[in-house]
Amino acid sequence: MLILLSVMWVVAYRFVPVPLTWPMARDAIEGRHVERDWVPLSAIAPAVPRAVIGAEDWRFCEHKGFDFEAMEQAAARNEKAKADGKTKLRGGSTISQQTAKNAFLWPGRSYVRKGLEAWFTVLIEAVWGKPRIMEVYLNIAEMGTGVYGVEAAAQHYFGVSAADLTTAQASRIAAILPQPIKRDAARPGRYVKRYARSIEKRARYIKREKIDACLR
Repeated sequence: MLILLSVMWVVAYRFVPVPLTWPMARDAIEGRHVERDWVPLSAIAPAVPRAVIGAEDWRFCEHKGFDFEAMEQAAARNEKAKADGKTKLRGGSTISQQTAKNAFLWPGRSYVRKGLEAWFTVLIEAVWGKPRIMEVYLNIAEMGTGVYGVEAAAQHYFGVSAADLTTAQASRIAAILPQPIKRDAARPGRYVKRYARSIEKRARYIKREKIDACLR
């Protein structure tokens, strides 16, 4: 029964906007104003998915939900972090995994949640396809305090719609995604500026080499 319900849930979100996520509910309960405005992928500048692919998941169009090479690299970095106490811990989650977590689950690192994340990742890859996964990701990702989705982020940081974001602006938004509460795309610090420039170069390469072809 639970398996059937989860499949039906995923099928429903294939066609309708995700109404609420755990972080959105948290912000609402804590009295924060929540900014969000769902837009289709066709109304988002192509520079945006290119920027997040460059920043978060280089093999998004190639993998089936899991990037095992990225997981191995993340594990190696985390081992180094434990040894030197300086390197920040980072995960190897794909955009598909992050979308599954954001749309259906709660934050955390328990084995139960990770197992459910894997299950929902398999389902959305099978039922949604890459364009819908990217569309949902860009509409529900936390991009600032009370700011969810790229349309709200574009308006909040730059006063434009998601359709009008430049590659530089999209790269700044992508650069704050690992820590959207602590970073600001409109007034970036030195690290975010440097990281955004790197993402911008990757986004232009992705465009040139058509690495985002699965979204067309």
